[in-house]
Amino acid sequence: MQPTATVLVYSDNADTREQVRLAAGRRPAPDVPPVEYVECATLPGVLAALEAHHVDVCVLDGETAPAGGMGVCRQLKDEVFRCPPVLLLMGRPQDAWLATWSRADAAVTHPLDPAAFAEALAGLLRSRKAVDA
Repeated sequence: MQPTATVLVYSDNADTREQVRLAAGRRPAPDVPPVEYVECATLPGVLAALEAHHVDVCVLDGETAPAGGMGVCRQLKDEVFRCPPVLLLMGRPQDAWLATWSRADAAVTHPLDPAAFAEALAGLLRSRKAVDA
């Protein structure tokens, strides 16, 4: 049986979480493992999931309220030992500077372009695999 990668998806919007799952599918690229998703709608849920699961990549929605994905990303980078790479979902391309401030490893904009999203996610999964090797 082939190993899987775990992707944590944080958004208070169930439709956004579904868009993420559909955009990347079960395998965002042929050279990365199949993906299992862990969905979270709150910051406490994210923190609990990071403790309960080995997470390979976090996908954080910058538009989530009250704890937005950009602030959550910065908090995770500061507080989580060996924080997994973070793919940030931004509302506007002009928010790229905030993605940099949050220390996200990659960022894409809403609405999700499935090809761009899958490419970004696969790139982070590849980088995580190289670190774990």
